[in-house]
Amino acid sequence: MSEDTTPPRSRRGRGTKRRRLVDYPRQGREGVRRWLPSWKLLLGTLTTIVGGLVALFAAVYAYVDVPSENAAARQEANVYYWADGSQMVSVGAVNRQNVPLAKIPVSVRNAAIAAENATFYSDSGVSFSGLARAVANMARGQETQGGSTITQQYVKNTYLSQDQTLSRKVQEFCIALKIDNRKSKDEILQGYLNTSWFGRGAYGIQAAANAYYGVGVDKLNPSQSAFLAALLKGGNDYDPAVGENNRRRAVERWSWILDRQVDLGLMSPQERARYKTFPAPRQQSKSTNLSGQTGYLVDIAKRYVKKQTKLTDADLDRGGYQIHTTFDKAAVQQLERSVQAVLSRDIKPKTREADRYVQVGAASVRPDDGAIVAVYGGPDATTYFTNNADTSGVPAGSVFKPFVLAAALQHGAVAEDGSVQRVSTESRFDEKGRLTADLPPVRADGTFIFPPARTGRFPTLREAMAASANSTFLRLGSATGLARVEDMAVGAGMLRSSMAPRTKEFPLGTSSPSAIRLAGSYATFASEGTRHEPYSVTKVLLGDEPVAGLGAPPARRVMDPEVAVGITSVLRDAALGTEAASAMATLGPFSGASTGRNDTQRAAWFAGYTENLSTAVTMFRSQPGKPLLPMAGTGGKDTLRGSVFPARIWSDYMTKISPPRSDDAPAEPAPTSTGAA
Repeated sequence: MSEDTTPPRSRRGRGTKRRRLVDYPRQGREGVRRWLPSWKLLLGTLTTIVGGLVALFAAVYAYVDVPSENAAARQEANVYYWADGSQMVSVGAVNRQNVPLAKIPVSVRNAAIAAENATFYSDSGVSFSGLARAVANMARGQETQGGSTITQQYVKNTYLSQDQTLSRKVQEFCIALKIDNRKSKDEILQGYLNTSWFGRGAYGIQAAANAYYGVGVDKLNPSQSAFLAALLKGGNDYDPAVGENNRRRAVERWSWILDRQVDLGLMSPQERARYKTFPAPRQQSKSTNLSGQTGYLVDIAKRYVKKQTKLTDADLDRGGYQIHTTFDKAAVQQLERSVQAVLSRDIKPKTREADRYVQVGAASVRPDDGAIVAVYGGPDATTYFTNNADTSGVPAGSVFKPFVLAAALQHGAVAEDGSVQRVSTESRFDEKGRLTADLPPVRADGTFIFPPARTGRFPTLREAMAASANSTFLRLGSATGLARVEDMAVGAGMLRSSMAPRTKEFPLGTSSPSAIRLAGSYATFASEGTRHEPYSVTKVLLGDEPVAGLGAPPARRVMDPEVAVGITSVLRDAALGTEAASAMATLGPFSGASTGRNDTQRAAWFAGYTENLSTAVTMFRSQPGKPLLPMAGTGGKDTLRGSVFPARIWSDYMTKISPPRSDDAPAEPAPTSTGAA
């Protein structure tokens, strides 16, 4: 017998099968059972997968931190408001105005929760099923969109990009869990409603309320709130203005959101029954449109804010400011209509050479405080960039003459012997060019007794103003002193920089004030010599905090009251001879001056005022890069160089926007006399 030389270890293993770590395919099984895993294998595999996923999630959760808010989420627009508090326009790269949750109606909050996340106040801020759908969509090569909670949507809007990738979805999930632990539900809801996209260029519920309904969010009713909540699903898909299919979808979802609120106990059936008609939004949003007059108004207000406060362009570019202006929406719209009505009727640039390049500028200022009520800056701020209401370079002509007379009444005139003599509205130059100081007889009540007109006599200063007599005002300016005339004009409200050189023709209006400044200066006459600096902004807020340096500028007296009353009396007579005289039937007596036959400047003006409003209108011909063009023949050869048209615009506008004077208005003031002795 041969000896067994097999090693002991080998002999012990002979005849037995080695146990496999994973018994698959299963030993000792036949057929299909051989390929069915045991429960132990299944449990172990599942435990391993779950454990691995938990470990992976824990690692990812620990790795992913809450980032800083992205720049777009922080960026807001500057919002400009009309004088009545309604929104004029939103200006900025992102049309958003953040508002605290306390100012967002409960109906808006409930509608958003019902539409997007019914369990918002009780869940952990994430949707596991949504994440699972994202993974499944990725596996099928589709976008990773899935059902997200309000918290997740807030995280996406505020901290992440809008990319539809699995990694971004996982980040969103982890950050949402952390945000839900760090912030209150109300803070999250506030952030969500302020950052969500609603279509029409509107980010946030405040911008959306203005874009669709032209109101602030605090004015929304439950029906409008439900429609805006429908837009959270896709602003471009549910905006009824886009098309009939959008309208159908919007109506269906609006109705569903209202019903859903009833199901969730957020609205009573009785209240739901009140909202049967779809709250159709306005057709188009102009909330970010600077066309028409809006751009001119914004430019005036912005420059005023920078001048009066420490805010810079960089500050304003960061956004978030609420700028409340003095502009009256109805007055601005009416002024534009009045200008366009006269231009379309009387100016024919296609058939008349002298009507080409015609431009108009106009402004209204309130005499009692200097508030700029309305301007007409040009045909459209997005195509014609110069603001005709707030630009210099257009000579004033005869509308400057009241300041020559005011200076004479205030300071007197220098006689040939060097003495200063009194001047009244009834003074006149005699045949030797001497200014008479004699006054008409005075009644017991202090009013003057005017002698009957005599043929061939020299006109009084009152009459010279009505006739726009250049020779009289050349003499009066010289006798008064051109420096005093300039000081009177600047004191009343014109800018020193707009004053022309003090040549012989200076009293005839070679200076070039803007329409705003001329209206403000005439307002000084209306307020009996008290000057109110024109202003366009009443307050600026950043959040709820006011910016210092704004408000109505302080008033100051710049001429004696009797001087201003005398000018008002003279200009009432002067207005009778203008195209605006017919407005007296509606407005009652008003004071005004116009350029006319004797003017040599290349512009036409009418400026006038009631006790409530001072308005100046100018017309000129301007070709880019060239001096002002002649006005001869503008509007036809019989129109005195176009001078009738500013008066027509003024009359049409003022009769429709300025309240008429009461029947018991004070009688026309008597002409006055004053001056240094």
